[in-house]
Amino acid sequence: MPTYRDEAVVLRTHKLGEADRIITVLSRHHGKVRAVARGVRRTSSKFGARLEPFSHVDVQFATGRSLDVITEVATLHPYSEPLSADYGRYTTGEVMLETADRLVSEEHQPSLQQFRLLVGALHALTSGTSDGPRAADTIMNSYLLRAIATAGFAPTLDDCAVCGTPGPHESFSPSSGGVVCRRCRPPGSGLLAPGALAYLSALISGDWPATKDVGPQVRRQTSGLVAAFVSWHLERGLRTLSYVDH
Repeated sequence: MPTYRDEAVVLRTHKLGEADRIITVLSRHHGKVRAVARGVRRTSSKFGARLEPFSHVDVQFATGRSLDVITEVATLHPYSEPLSADYGRYTTGEVMLETADRLVSEEHQPSLQQFRLLVGALHALTSGTSDGPRAADTIMNSYLLRAIATAGFAPTLDDCAVCGTPGPHESFSPSSGGVVCRRCRPPGSGLLAPGALAYLSALISGDWPATKDVGPQVRRQTSGLVAAFVSWHLERGLRTLSYVDH
């Protein structure tokens, strides 16, 4: 069978038969790939532990009729190890994996930007950013906003998302697509706390220094707005967000 090699992050796994697993990965050059890893549930498996969710790996696939087959795996970054020791960061990481899985729906369609965003977010979650560690919710919300924007659903943060009236505006409506003026504000719109709009802008641009001194009230409100916005555009809520809430 012809083979190909790629760099990938393991998104999820499913049992197959008595000893195999179906592994879903997001790869650098081939997008989302579902492949069979034969015998990985046996204790004698050579690379079973390398194919756990969060693992950043170099993997070789053999092209199959329905599903490709994983033939070789080398670990690049074992992100699952530090995350498994921290429940808060583990659950936020699960939200990232589910989001990547949902946003990249077509298999074998190149999704380089989504791959880079996911690897960068996992690195920040486990190793911190260039100017030090960041709260898990800050990293998660930045990833969610940037990933949904890359998929074509960037929130409007300057002019009114409905009528285009120049901002700044004080309300945010997930269903309308971002900030809204008083005239266009639909029922249920969130009234932004002071500093929330600047925080949202910093999250979507990846301006880590600007997020450093943001207070807990703004962070909590922003987390709710980001969750509502992403859930609206994904057409159903992220299952893993409920674990972050707990």
